[in-house]
Amino acid sequence: MARPSAKTLLPGALFVLALALILYVLTRHGDRALVLYGNVEIRQVELSFRVEGRIARLLVDEGDSVHKGQILARLDSDVYEAALRQAEAQVQAQEAQLARLEAGYRSEEVAQAEEQVRAARAQADLARIQLERIRNMHRQNATSQQALDNALSAARQSRAELAAAEQVYAMHASGYRKEDIAAQKATLAAARAQADLARIRHADCELAAPGDGIVLTRAQEEGAIVAAGSPVLTLTLRDPVWLRVYVDEPHLGRIRPGMAVEVLADCSQAPFAGTVGYISPAAEFTPKNVETSEVRTSLVYRIRVLAKDPDNMLRQGMPVRVRLPEEDR
Repeated sequence: MARPSAKTLLPGALFVLALALILYVLTRHGDRALVLYGNVEIRQVELSFRVEGRIARLLVDEGDSVHKGQILARLDSDVYEAALRQAEAQVQAQEAQLARLEAGYRSEEVAQAEEQVRAARAQADLARIQLERIRNMHRQNATSQQALDNALSAARQSRAELAAAEQVYAMHASGYRKEDIAAQKATLAAARAQADLARIRHADCELAAPGDGIVLTRAQEEGAIVAAGSPVLTLTLRDPVWLRVYVDEPHLGRIRPGMAVEVLADCSQAPFAGTVGYISPAAEFTPKNVETSEVRTSLVYRIRVLAKDPDNMLRQGMPVRVRLPEEDR
């Protein structure tokens, strides 16, 4: 049998070489898509009232979906309503007092003070005339020293009463002092602050959801007396959905904030869209719940990914995989 010539073997060899090269390129191409492992972050918040009281209504139960701002529970607010009305009445009283000080004295009060000045002046003139008469009589030994002393005392008293009446009239004519008005303004500010505090405490009788989520636990029941800060409900937040994944140092350079990624989970055959957010600057050992045989003892960096889950399929703590775009070479 004749051996095949080199010209006959060359096309076959070239075909095999080309096939091997294609397989190599395809294999290398498949390795370029980096897959990271992690979990959906568990984000819970314990909800409690900022004031104490008796629970009047619990409007949700475990497993209920809630939206941001929704009222979940209420306390009996009669005590806080009364305190608010009292504080508001005190504000009104202090406002009226300030308005009176700023407006000054009434015209009737000014006229009355002026009339008292005239009466005091007339009394002082009369006392002065009587004193002169007593002095003349005393010079002629027509009256006693006691009478002269009494006249002197009456004159001095009438002059003092006239000075006091003039001061009262001047005060009424010029209005209240600036110091009195400033002090009243400070008193009004304190009353308004007390009213604001009472208003806040009254509003705190309602417990609202801080964000969209699901009620995980219901720790209290209607009628229970709770202290301020005592847990009433536990809420799991579902918006936004954060993923916690890890990458080893050799692949850290392939990740940057804002990068678009695909999120893979067993609950859906179609991937979820995601965006790389926070990248931790510190390395840590691979957590036990996400470790693989390749990175079991490796130092990795934590990455937070924001996932879009419009159908609410991702659950907190669920294992996920994040696939990065293929690397360009």
